[in-house]
Amino acid sequence: MVRVLALFAFLIAEVFSVTAVNAETRLLMFEEQGCPYCEAWHEEIGVVYDKTDEGKRAPVTVLDLDDPLPAGVEIGLVPYYTPTFILISDGVEIDRIEGYPGEDFFYWMVEKMLAKISAPTSSS
Repeated sequence: MVRVLALFAFLIAEVFSVTAVNAETRLLMFEEQGCPYCEAWHEEIGVVYDKTDEGKRAPVTVLDLDDPLPAGVEIGLVPYYTPTFILISDGVEIDRIEGYPGEDFFYWMVEKMLAKISAPTSSS
């Protein structure tokens, strides 16, 4: 019985650590019509992104390059290249990817950006 409870507790912890969605964490994708790299992203990544661990942790919001920023969002420089992916947490830019690095590197780069949110901050 103790083993079953321990296994159950472990599985619950794993589910919440992998699939927990911080409602304040999003991946903004800036695109423009006719962008071949944007189209490639939609074909290779966009069709499954929301089902991945990264997609659950940082759901994507697709914006046209000329769209206004969502209310309460602050970013550094206005995106110029498409696609540009900007990870925001609590309305503030954490990091960005300019361009589409291809399916093999995209998730790795998003994971590195997400690690910046969960990385412990040093107290000075």
